[in-house]
Amino acid sequence: MSDRRRPLSPHLQVYRLPITGLLSISHRITGVLLSFALISVVYVLACIALGDLSYQALQQQMISWLGKLIYVVFIYALVFHLCHGLRHLIWDIGKGFNRNQLTRFSLYELFASVVLTIAWLSLSF
Repeated sequence: MSDRRRPLSPHLQVYRLPITGLLSISHRITGVLLSFALISVVYVLACIALGDLSYQALQQQMISWLGKLIYVVFIYALVFHLCHGLRHLIWDIGKGFNRNQLTRFSLYELFASVVLTIAWLSLSF
């Protein structure tokens, strides 16, 4: 007969997602974050259009620790989303579906996104 202790479906406490699954979920999350980033770009443009006082208020918000944190998160989201998109392009040409290649390309993607974010931030700060 069947073992009664065995769960019927993989529970989050038991099942560990592979790195490709975690990166896929992260890709979706960064896509949502980038949508919010576009809204913030519209806010910045509106502050510029409204004149000096609103632009100075915006600058005060952006030089605060929270403003800098939001900037870093949005830059990382942009770079990570780009790197994952490049990985999808590699998949579209039929490469990288071997299990070892999936893990290796996932690690390359994470490494490239961190390095590119640090490079971007070093130029902007």
